Formats: sequence, structure tokens, C-alpha cells
Amino acid sequence: MSLFFEQFPIVVNSLNTGFLQTLKLFALTLLGAIPLGLLICFGSMSKILPVKGFFKLLIWLVRGTPLMIQLLIIYYFPGLVLNNPIWGGGEGGRFVASAVAFIINYACYFSEIYRAGIQAIPQGQDEAGLVLGMSRSEIFFKVKLLQMIKRIVPPMSNEVLTLVKDTSLARIIALQEIIWAGQSFLKGSQGISGAIWPLFFTAVYYLVFNGILTVLLSRLEKKLDFFR
Repeated sequence: MSLFFEQFPIVVNSLNTGFLQTLKLFALTLLGAIPLGLLICFGSMSKILPVKGFFKLLIWLVRGTPLMIQLLIIYYFPGLVLNNPIWGGGEGGRFVASAVAFIINYACYFSEIYRAGIQAIPQGQDEAGLVLGMSRSEIFFKVKLLQMIKRIVPPMSNEVLTLVKDTSLARIIALQEIIWAGQSFLKGSQGISGAIWPLFFTAVYYLVFNGILTVLLSRLEKKLDFFR
């Protein structure tokens, strides 16, 4: 027991550092994927067939392959195949590569949620807006956008909560996020080896963070109830 109390501050400090990396990856993914997903959605709904086909193919490829494989391809392909290691070998390069992979992956999932939300709005609203002399962009941003947000918040909330846990996949390219930090004490880190409890303890971080997000997202849903 005394050994546990000796190890605890060391482990918590390392897990806090790893969790900060997890939070940064989570936040950057949302900041990039939310607007990119909307652009991909517009591309997949385009009336220009080559544009529509390209974005449909992109969505199919990203949604049809594991995120782990996408991480490996994005990080290793430029250096090993193209002989152009654009990410470098440091922690910063691994983080940027992870962020790119996560943003593209989640943008494609978000785009399908956006598309479903837009198509769920009655077509008559577009026709009424055009009769009133509004442009299609004005109809979208002034009439349909808030209604779409109401419809997409529940499925988007599920994706956001999934993203918290998916960040752990970044350890496949040795990004030092919280799971990597917890596992390092099993292999040997900072004078501690063979300790599995730090890896299990990482679950507390995920549970607390997901709990906070669940409360915040639930409140957002309630605030949008006026669209019912």
C-alpha cells in the first residue's frame, strides 16, 4: 500500500499530461471537423456530378475503413512511400498527423448528419423563400440552419462522445495521449514498471469528461426545444 501512495503522484502527473494532449486533440478535431463536414455535405449534395461523385467517394472511403488504418496511412505514407516525411518524427508531428486524420474522419461522419438534417426540413420552405425573393444561401442561413441544428444535435452529441474515446487510437502512431501514458507504467516509466493500475485508472478521466459533456449537450438539446 505504501508503494501505491509513492507511485500515485507520479502516475497522476503523467496522466494529467497525457490527458491534456487528449483534450487538445479532441478540441482541434471539433474545430476542424464541424465546418469541414458542412463543406463536404454541400459537396455531396452538389448538382455538379463530378463534385458530387468525388465527395461521395471520399465519404464512402473514410466511413468504410477503420480510423486506425487512416492514422497509419496519413502518418507513414508520405515518408515511407513518397519519401517525404512531412510530419517529422517528433511529438508535434505525430499530433498534427493525428489531428488531420481525426478531422477528415469526423468531418465525413458529420457531413452525413448534416445531410440528413437538411433533407428532413420540408421542401416547401425553400419554395416559399424563393417566392419571397430570398437567395438559396439566405434561405439556408436564415430559415433552415437553426431547424437543422435542432435535428442534428442528438446524433452529433453521440459522435462527440465517441470522439472522446476514439482519441485513444492516436497511440498507434505513438502520440503520448492518456492511454499511452497509462500503458507506459506497465512497460517501465519513471522508475515504475509492471504496474497495470495506471492504465485502468485512465477510465476515470474518460468517465468524468464524458459525464461533463453529456450534461452540457443535454442542456443544449433542452434550449433548442422551442423548435418542436
